Amino acid sequence: MPQLAISSTFEPKPNVPSQSALLVPIRHRNQQCLDLEPGVFSRDDPRKIALSLKRSADNSQRRKAEPFASAMVMLNFYINRAGRHLSVRQRDVLEQAKDELRVLYGRPRVNFDGF
Repeated sequence: MPQLAISSTFEPKPNVPSQSALLVPIRHRNQQCLDLEPGVFSRDDPRKIALSLKRSADNSQRRKAEPFASAMVMLNFYINRAGRHLSVRQRDVLEQAKDELRVLYGRPRVNFDGF
């Protein structure tokens, strides 16, 4: 039976963070996010959520996109990150906030029915 030689120059594999672990630090490093009011997504009134997001997007000097897009991205980002941890009631409130945001910016809701 052959013996295994153990090298004295063994170097452990460096810790490489996963792709998802890199997303948050990159976002903070670039500082391209909106300054949101504390607890904005936990409110019960969709209109108040939408107004707060609109106010933050309109006042932001760091955004690259137009205010509507920035506000909608932050709302979708929160919904997607919260995932299953959102109650059905709160998810409905946040989905209604999307519609309120569209109304505030005068944007129609786009339906993708295949036509």
